[in-house]
Amino acid sequence: MKFICLGYIDPAVPVTTSEKEWHAMVDSCFAYDDQLRANGHFKGGEALQPPNTAMTLRYANGRVVVTDGPFAETKEQLGGIMILEARDLNHAVELISKHPGATFGPWEIRPAADLTEMIHQSEVRRRQAGLK
Repeated sequence: MKFICLGYIDPAVPVTTSEKEWHAMVDSCFAYDDQLRANGHFKGGEALQPPNTAMTLRYANGRVVVTDGPFAETKEQLGGIMILEARDLNHAVELISKHPGATFGPWEIRPAADLTEMIHQSEVRRRQAGLK
C-alpha cells in the first residue's frame, strides 16, 4: 500500500544549524532513504525549495488568483514529500519514525488514494460526451 509522507521543517533550521551538524543530518537522512529504497519501501520523493519560492493559486470570484508564498503561515513549512510503500498505516508510521528528518519537524502520513475506478468512470463519461 502506498503512503504519501509530507515532511515539515522550520525554514530557520538550515540557517541556524552549524554546517557540520547540517551535513551530518542530511547524510543520515539520505542513508536512511537508501535503506528504505533497498528494502522496497521508498517509491519516490522530492525536497522542496524554501517557502519564499512558492506561489499559491486559488480560484476566487470566477478567476484564478495567484499570491506569492506558501498557503499556510506557520512556523513549520512543507520541506518535502516521500512516497512510501508499507503494509499498513502503522508500518508507515514505524518506517518514518526512524527517519532522521523526523527530529527536525513533523511528518504527515496519509494513505494514497486509488483513483483507478474514478479515472475509468471519467473516461467513459468523456468518451460518451465526445470529449475524448
